Amino acid sequence: MKPRENIETLYDAALSAFAEFGYLKTTMDDVAGRLNMTKGNLYLYVKNKQDLYHKTVAHALLKWQAKVFEAVSRERDAREKFNVMCFKAAEYLAEDPALRQVLVRDPDIFPMFPKKDPFDAINRNSVALIHAILKQGIAENLFRPIDPDRVSEVVFMIYKMFIIRMYIQTDDPRIRDMFADTVDLFANGLMVRNAEG
Repeated sequence: MKPRENIETLYDAALSAFAEFGYLKTTMDDVAGRLNMTKGNLYLYVKNKQDLYHKTVAHALLKWQAKVFEAVSRERDAREKFNVMCFKAAEYLAEDPALRQVLVRDPDIFPMFPKKDPFDAINRNSVALIHAILKQGIAENLFRPIDPDRVSEVVFMIYKMFIIRMYIQTDDPRIRDMFADTVDLFANGLMVRNAEG
């Protein structure tokens, strides 16, 4: 691997090492060995193991986010965008076992109530996507008029709760059904609408 040639390859190798051994037990030699390079060459890309870990996790989270954004961008209808966003975001971790294992080993990556979010900028972009979908739905009279600032935060918080329950704390199959029920509840509400009103 030549310097700066393929940073994604580096991050993928690092993610697999952190998933297998955890942050504390992973060494720079473990990652360098997966890339067939020396540990010294690895320092051309990162300052130290902590820098490598942060950049690796950020890269993995951005890949997750990009998959969701890509899926949403194929939809025009705000209702479909909302549904696709919810389900694609939740399903992604089933397709990325290395990131899932890193999250299991280090749940502070995706904290429920963070005092300091280590990946705040990435998570802010996810909230911004929710916000944009809500605003579109309101503008098109598909969603009732709500405060998109507050509700986008609520949606993201509920989403994080389900990610934690689905992938970090338990493998209870009922959680997926509960997630689908929650998305339906958001999309359709709880109250029966008066047919005349």
